[in-house]
Parts: sequence; structure tokens; C-alpha cells
Amino acid sequence: MNADNRRLDRVLLGMLLSLLILPWYKIRTGFFSFDWIGQLPSNENLWPAVAQAVMGRWQLWPFLILAAATVGLRLTTPPGPGRGRWLVRVGSLGMIWLVAEGLMLGNRGWNWGLLETLFGPATGQPAFGAGAVLLSVCFTCLISFGAAERGALKGDAFVLTSIALLILLVAVFVFYPIMSIFTGAFQDFDGSFTSTGVRRNIVDPKIWSLACLTGGSCGVAWRTWFLAMCTATATTLLGLAFALVATRTRFPFKRGLRLLTILPIITPPFVVGLALTMLLGRSGTMTQLIQAVTGWELGRWLYGLTGIWLAQVLSFTPISFLVLIGVVEGVSPSIEEASQTLRAGRWRTFRKVSLPLMAPGLANAFLIGFIESMADFGNPLVLGGSGGVLSTEIFFSVVGAQNDPSRAAVLAAILLFFTLSAFLAQRVWLAGRSFATVSGKGDGGNHALLPVGVAVPVIAIVSLWSLFTVIVYSMILFGGFVKVWGLDHTLTLDHYIRAFGVNFDDGIRWVGVAWKSFWTTMTIALISAPLTAAVGLLTAWLIARQRFPGKTLFEFVLMMSFAIPGTVIGISYIMAFNLPPIQMTGTALILIVCFVSRNMPVGVRAGVAAMAQIDGSLDEASLTLGATSGRTLRKVILPLLRPAIMAALVYSFVRAITSISAVIFLVSAKYNMATAYIVGLVENGQYGVAIAYSSVLIVVMIAVIGSFQLLVKERRLHRRPAPAVPYEART
Repeated sequence: MNADNRRLDRVLLGMLLSLLILPWYKIRTGFFSFDWIGQLPSNENLWPAVAQAVMGRWQLWPFLILAAATVGLRLTTPPGPGRGRWLVRVGSLGMIWLVAEGLMLGNRGWNWGLLETLFGPATGQPAFGAGAVLLSVCFTCLISFGAAERGALKGDAFVLTSIALLILLVAVFVFYPIMSIFTGAFQDFDGSFTSTGVRRNIVDPKIWSLACLTGGSCGVAWRTWFLAMCTATATTLLGLAFALVATRTRFPFKRGLRLLTILPIITPPFVVGLALTMLLGRSGTMTQLIQAVTGWELGRWLYGLTGIWLAQVLSFTPISFLVLIGVVEGVSPSIEEASQTLRAGRWRTFRKVSLPLMAPGLANAFLIGFIESMADFGNPLVLGGSGGVLSTEIFFSVVGAQNDPSRAAVLAAILLFFTLSAFLAQRVWLAGRSFATVSGKGDGGNHALLPVGVAVPVIAIVSLWSLFTVIVYSMILFGGFVKVWGLDHTLTLDHYIRAFGVNFDDGIRWVGVAWKSFWTTMTIALISAPLTAAVGLLTAWLIARQRFPGKTLFEFVLMMSFAIPGTVIGISYIMAFNLPPIQMTGTALILIVCFVSRNMPVGVRAGVAAMAQIDGSLDEASLTLGATSGRTLRKVILPLLRPAIMAALVYSFVRAITSISAVIFLVSAKYNMATAYIVGLVENGQYGVAIAYSSVLIVVMIAVIGSFQLLVKERRLHRRPAPAVPYEART
């Protein structure tokens, strides 16, 4: 009882703080600048909700009434199912009205003409500020605390609050932006409803044309889909080849293969395309060598779908390899030995036994390759030429001369449809099938080696591709140390000095042109990485350890954000958060929120996989001894999740630095990320500075990943040694 009242008292304190003290509306200079405090008496937009309501903003009075009702429930009603039912009602009404009044009223008054017709003109309102955000959290807690008092999930308020807050985050930062794409497609520049743009773009031959079947050019939708299918197929096959060579052959350079998987992951996504341009472009090193030896004029073959495909395969094959290596190693050797005992040859065993058991990994690798290709922005921007894809077309529809938000919304919806279709198709195909090969019983033996007829061509393909990858990355490194690539190969450090020059004449002065975006990128990445890991691991704990209605849907919705391409995320955030009720464009917050919502699923999957290895009896023992769920998570589970924490930290940090498809829409002059800055350098022809900047980023990422490893350390499992057995007993 006392615990229930203490929780409610904290919520009431938060409600009073949000309504009586904090500014209700957004502060242009930022809440944490605190320079708004001196402007409070003269600027009514900085006043709290109570003052705003007294001054005539009628839409805020329901919040004051609901807060008073909560105080009344605390003073007059004891904890229990009855009070819990009313707390759920108050919290639900508060959230409904907060959403309704935020969407109804904008800067200029009513957002919908119908409301103005019914109720007449209304005073506009700015975007929500700290007071409104805190009150939304308080209403969410009221719902979860009320459900706990009613006995839901055994009255575990921590679990209920965690679920409620995660649902709130997904609703605000995933579903609301996606819905803004569809509503934005039907809005004119003044906000009025119109279907002209949708009707014009949805039937545009430049999007849907199939003229390529008759010798013409296909529309951008089919070009993108065809490219994604080719990339996914190639990366899956190459990733499988690398995994087989690493596990089923006696190839002497297996460690080198694993090293090659790290480089593309920590490389800015468009750098590979830039290196291919330097190597195979019209003035590229290999192009000039081939022309000198053979006299062949290679032309501009690299610029278009062929070059994009080659760059994407180089970039995404290592990711496919990382997905498949564990699957290939997970196939039980005893099953393969049983097949061979029954007189099946190595080729038949591989084709009929091993390969079918790898189906989940192959499906996941294909899905990742498909989605990554669909979402890729940097490589098509560098190598696309006149044949763009959906991601670049969306970008130019927003920032180019077209300035057509309706077209961008239609293209984003098409891109989202393709990726979600692949995501759902993969889940349907794997549903109901069992691919289990690892049981609780001991499993000995070694994996069967590949048949010679398979091993030789696979090793040859992997060796040639690895050599090509090494050459490409050598070009990346070399390009930062020459004056003008392809024209003047004189060695120089000018590009590094221009990007990261430091002047010590009058103290330390960061005079390099890249320093500002570098420090901004590091700050935002270091803030978003632990937040992403925390949200992802909390979600994983709920999925793996808790039972609640709708858990399957809850997990699917959270993982669905992984299937949404970064380009769609970027354009949806621009449409959703550029105007009230939530206005974040041009701030660091929108970048942090984007990274957390985009990268959270990786932390979820890493946490679920790690918790599957931790016996649930540890949780039960802690709870039996009187610990709460929150304390059990903090003291028992988290210390055993160091590998998952490490994986989530590293992935979210690296993605925050190397992401471009979403970031390109969200950066501003004040908060410019490294990838967006490098794209600007490439567009201006400053290839040397761009490569120098990218090289520094790669080195920094390696250093920070090592620091994370030292900070998180390794999971230590202390086991009691087995008692010594006397020699006489053993004999």
C-alpha cells in the first residue's frame, strides 16, 4: 500500500512541476540553455500551463481538471482495484486530450478547416515544450500504476510502466512519423486537403514504367526493386561462400577473412562508391591501365545500376557473412555424420541436410541485403549518374528544384511498401518451421568438409573477391595522400591538414574545416549509443522474461522499425516534426531520437539472444528473496548481459557515425553530421579531403570500440570447481 502511494506521489509531483513551473510550449533557444528564465515575465509563450490557461488558452483547462482529480483520488481513495480503475481512466483521458488538442491547433489556429467552420477562429499555439512532455509521461505512468493496482501482471508496476513508456516511444517516434508521410501526401502547402499531387505522382511513368522490357528505361520503382533483388542475392551467396570457407575448408587465411568483415561496417557508406570511381571511373587507375594494355575504351559503364550494385555488394557482403557464420557453425556435426553413416556423400549431405538447416540465416541475410540496398543513399548518390533510385529521388524531391513534398511522400510510401513486404514475406516463410539443431545434449565431432567440387570454386571466388576488396580499400587510403587523384599523384598531407589542422600560436585552435562536424558527430553518437543500448536491452528483457497480452504484436512492432529504410525515416521525421505539436527539426534532439528509434532493434535481438542463455531460475530466486523486478534487472540480469551491452553500444555508435540516408534530411547548419559534411565535399569535387575525413573516422571508430570493450569488460561466470575425486575411487 505504501509503495503504491509513494509511486503516485511521484507522479503528482511531476504533474505539478509540468503544470505550475515548466514552460508548456517549446523554447526556440533550447530548454537547457536556461537563458529563457530571464525572459519569463515578458514572454507569455514561456509561461507554464496554469498561466496559459488563465490568459485564455481554453484547451489547457482539461489538464488542470485531470490533475485536480488525481490529487483527489490520492487523498480520498485507498490503493486498490477501485482507485486503479480511476487512475487508468484519468491517464487515458489525459493522453487522448493531449494528442487531440496538439493535432487540432497549430501556429495559425485550427489545423483543419472543418473545425474553423464549426467553432470559428481560434488562437494558435506553438509546439509542445518541457511541461507538455513531462505531463505526457505522467499520464502514461498513471495508466500503468492504475493497471498495477488492479492486479495486471501480478501488480508489477515496473514492468507495466516499462511497457507503457516503450509503447509511447514507438507511437511518437515510429508510427506518428510514418502516418505523417501518408497524410502529408494529401496536403497542400497551406495545409489544406488535396489529392492532386498523389493522383499526379502515383501514375507517373517515371515511377512505374516497364519500358526496359522493350528496350527503353524502367521506372525508378522497378529499378530500385531489381537492384535490391540483385544485391540481396549476390550478398547472400557471397556471405555464404565466406562462411563456408571460414568453417568448412582448410583455407589458411581465415583470420584475414574475419578482418575484412570489419572494414565495410565502420566505413562511411559512400566511400566505397568513391573508391570505385577512383579505381574504375573514366580516369580511374584500373581503367587507364586496361586502356593502355588493350586499347579498349571502357566509357561510363560504372555510372548507373551496375556501379551501384558493385558498391552495394562490396559494402553489404560482410554484414551477410556476420549473419551466416553463426548459422553455418550452428549446424550440428552429428546430423551431418549421421547422413554420411547412411552412405550419403559429402555433396548430398551438404545439399540435402546442411543447406536446408541454414534456411533461417539465408532468409535473414537476404532480407538485410534487400533492405540495406533499398535504403542505401550514399552509393547511388556517387555512382547513380542519370539512373537514380528511390532514395535519391526522394532526396531531390525535397531539397532539389522540384520542391514537391507530395512526390517525396509517394516515393517514400512505395519504398516502405517494398521493404515491409519483404519483411513480412520472410516471417511468413519461416513461420511454423523448425530448424533446431542444437539441443541440451552434448554434441561432439567436427563439421564435414566441403566436397572438393564445391570447395575449389568457393575458395577461388572468395580469394578473388577478398583481393578486390583489399585493392578498393588501398585506393581509399592512398587517395587521401595524393594531391589530385588521377592527375597528380604527388604525396602530400594537405588534405589532412585542411580537414583537421590545429593552430598552437594563441592556444589550441581547431582551424580544420572538419572539426565542427567531427565534434558534433562524436557528441551525438556518444549520447545516442548508451540510450539505444538501454532501450533495446530493456525491451529484450520484457520480451524474453515477461508474459503479457499482445507480446507477439509488441515484439513485431518494435522490430518493424528495422525494416523501415533510413530514407523513409528521414523524410517522415521532416514531415512530422517540422511543425507543432512536436517541433524538433534543426536540433540535436531529432538526430538522437532518430538514431535510438532506428538502431534499437539490434539491441533487442542481441539482448533476447543473450537472455536465452541465462536460466530463468536466477530471476525467480531474486524475486523470491523480495527484490523488485527493477532491482532484479539491475543487479542480476545486467551483469550477465555484458556481451549484449557491448554489441548494442558498438553497433549504435558506429551507425550513428556512418548513417547517411536519414541524416541527410535532418542535419542543420548548427548540427551537421560527418557523413552529410563528407557528401558535401564529394559534391564539390574535394575527394582528397573527403577521403582524409573518412580515414580519420575509421580510426576513431576503432579506438572508441576498443574503449567500449574495456569499459564494459567481459562477462565473468564464477563456477565452483568440481570436488577432487580420490585415485582409488576413479580406479
